[in-house]
Amino acid sequence: MPFPPGGPLDFTARMLADKLAISLKQAFIVENRPGASGNIGTDAVAKAEPDGYTLLFVLDTPLTVNPTLYAKLAFEPVRDLEPISAVASFSMTLVVHPSIPAASVAELVTYAKNLKDRPLLYGSGGGRGDPGHLTMEYFRMQAGFEGVHVPYKGNAEVVMGLVGGQIQAGFLATPGVLQVAREGQLKALAGSSPQRAPLAPDVPTIAESGYPGFEVAFFQVMLTPKRVPEAIREVLEREVRQALQAPDLQSRLRAQALEPIGSTGAEAKALLASASGRWRTVIKTSDIRLD
Repeated sequence: MPFPPGGPLDFTARMLADKLAISLKQAFIVENRPGASGNIGTDAVAKAEPDGYTLLFVLDTPLTVNPTLYAKLAFEPVRDLEPISAVASFSMTLVVHPSIPAASVAELVTYAKNLKDRPLLYGSGGGRGDPGHLTMEYFRMQAGFEGVHVPYKGNAEVVMGLVGGQIQAGFLATPGVLQVAREGQLKALAGSSPQRAPLAPDVPTIAESGYPGFEVAFFQVMLTPKRVPEAIREVLEREVRQALQAPDLQSRLRAQALEPIGSTGAEAKALLASASGRWRTVIKTSDIRLD
């Protein structure tokens, strides 16, 4: 897993590993190998022996965003990796500081367009090209207002920046921001998924708020090195999908604002291709670069 322990991705990885260990009677060890926005761990799996014993459990961004964001990568997702399943997804929630005079998306857009001194300051919790940055740029492209991105090192830091008023707005991962919004420290204006989040049914979607067709979700995906035998991939796909049917696993994921998927490998490949196309357009249009 090419991200640090403790986050939503790690949470899912360890629950899924426990299920697979039982069903396949085989120990599953989650190895966190973070760095370079997921590139280090992803490359390690891309170059691993294709025997089915080394798997990649990853947020989709190293596969859908990084190939456009980085001038050079040591791996090529389509060439080097084969999807097993899209395991779960999460949406982003648009939040603002309570001092912002906006109780809806429309009011925020009007406010942002009327700012005279400087554009809207918005933050994200993973630096340039992270999900919060990309989602806001995608939204700005449709809504037509100016904004300045303020990158933070992590989700906790950007929440602190918002609560403290150093920045005014942001798209934050729904699992990490709902409680802060419930406590009134931030205002949740809308969610990025096509349906309202089950844990926040009173928060409308961006699509409901005047931007029909707006839909952003990020995926937790399991993959193998490309040359793993098809028979092994079929077993893994079957077992992952079966694990995702377990009521206890589904309820624990949804309690974290994660939506279980359990797709086929082919469906996961289509999801990744669609997301890659969208983020390629956003990155190039917004001229986002990592030098």
